Amino acid sequence: MTTAILGTGSYLPETVLTSAELGKRLGVGEQWIYDKTRITERRVAAPEEATSDLATRAAQSALEAAGLTAADVDLLIVATSTPDQPIPATACAVQANLGAVRAAAFDVDSVCTGFIYALVTAHAMITADPLPRNALVIGADTYSRILNYRDRHTCVLFGDGAGAVVLGKRGNGRGWLASTLSSDGTQAELVRIPDGGSRRPITAQSIAEGQHYFTMYGRQVRELAARVLPDLMADVAKSADLTLPEIDLIVPHQANGMMLKDLAEALDLRPGQMHLTVGRYGNTGAASVPITLDDAVRAGRVEEDDAVLLVAFGGGMSWGGAALRWAPRRRAGGLR
Repeated sequence: MTTAILGTGSYLPETVLTSAELGKRLGVGEQWIYDKTRITERRVAAPEEATSDLATRAAQSALEAAGLTAADVDLLIVATSTPDQPIPATACAVQANLGAVRAAAFDVDSVCTGFIYALVTAHAMITADPLPRNALVIGADTYSRILNYRDRHTCVLFGDGAGAVVLGKRGNGRGWLASTLSSDGTQAELVRIPDGGSRRPITAQSIAEGQHYFTMYGRQVRELAARVLPDLMADVAKSADLTLPEIDLIVPHQANGMMLKDLAEALDLRPGQMHLTVGRYGNTGAASVPITLDDAVRAGRVEEDDAVLLVAFGGGMSWGGAALRWAPRRRAGGLR
């Protein structure tokens, strides 16, 4: 018996911020943004919406798709780098919102790789338990709250959203095939928020200097991704006794449309083998993989017995992937 994804769900805030509108604010053209990112629009959370609100909506959608209720959830993990507050875990707020009273709940922060880390953790925990268990794994981020909208190199990339999957045990031979996780803490400076932690608490001066905003060395991050992702994808496929051409659907972290285009060309992927949502939603951090997976399911891109590869990279630096043989389920859920 192994684990399988029983249902997917997603939630995108209603407010749409187009690249045309954002370009006007920044003094750059819409085409400049598109040429560098392939992003035409992204979503922005309403003032009253926090990360837990987005996560709750996505979770409800995934549970509906799996034909389960909150009472069936034994484990609830939220991957996020934009929690509601430092303490307590955002997962506990989601647990309360759902009424998932039986679930152990905690957060994982591996930035944009967070969902993969959370998914692998959930797989390991419920596999180790001899009893039938269900895990609700959520990726959710509200990057609009930590972006400097005067920094055109970062704010054009990101959007808000949440995606979720229900992971449960299956005994039909379908489901989990292989996974891997990696990190390189020597490159932690590439993606960070300088101030706001125990090393450098926020002060009036740090706010004035913008040290509480998200920062990223985009070129170096892209070079790292180009170096590690091809090997990561090949290694996970090999561990699953597959080759990349045998993968039916690849769901990557939606970091940057141009970067993903270059990756697909470098790996000689088939047209449509890699599913993309970056043009519509931008980079939604830890939410991008589950949002894109749910989008693929809703679009009929995933069929029973398909080999599916999920891959991501993010701050830390960190990267990881998981391969699954798609199991049949009732239907996909999503709230737009």
